[in-house]
Amino acid sequence: MTILEVEDIHTYYGEAYVLQGVSLKLEQGQILGLLGRNGVGKTTLVGSIIGFNPARRGRIMFKGEEITKIPSYDSVRQGMAIVPQGRRVFPTLSVEENLLVAERSPDRHNWTLDRVYTLFPRLKERRTQRSKTLSGGEQQMLAIGRALMTNPDCLLMDEPSEGLAPIIIQGLWEAISELKKQGLSILLVEQNAALTLKLVDYVHVMSKGQIVYSGLPKALDADEATKHQYLGI
Repeated sequence: MTILEVEDIHTYYGEAYVLQGVSLKLEQGQILGLLGRNGVGKTTLVGSIIGFNPARRGRIMFKGEEITKIPSYDSVRQGMAIVPQGRRVFPTLSVEENLLVAERSPDRHNWTLDRVYTLFPRLKERRTQRSKTLSGGEQQMLAIGRALMTNPDCLLMDEPSEGLAPIIIQGLWEAISELKKQGLSILLVEQNAALTLKLVDYVHVMSKGQIVYSGLPKALDADEATKHQYLGI
């Protein structure tokens, strides 16, 4: 079952033409990888999907309903959540307050404080700390936990490994793998190709506002020319 479908969308920032006919599908329970260098339009795509910067042309379908022009808060109400680039936690709130402020419909998928703390035990240890005192890795755990507290059907993750040490990234990847096992549908936007290709079910590569490669992760991993040209590997 297709949970998210992006059909030939075109998105602008002012007069700057950023997304130039992007299409993709995310199936229920799948992790879809989106790779590409900085500035190719990955974050713009995430913003268009959730409603921060709606596409001027094309169509976005979520759970069979069109969401192309709806505001982001309606996308969240319909079951979409985002882990934004740069974490963007509420710095003066405690860990637990950051989680509780996002709580929504706990009966839908049973994401509660206890379940988030089971996924990220370190957050439970730090639950009374203000989030601005956390390390970068802890803030990323908190950003993921906060998104889960909305009990989403689909999670958009924008550069979750950015700026983190390899040992912290490995822990986050284990958590994302656990979410996959639990059946959550995830669009994973990343620059870290090596780790992403180990986790995702299908992958797209973006360049200059367009999808330039689509295929299975093993196929891309073996395609040295494409990795060199578009990912700098």
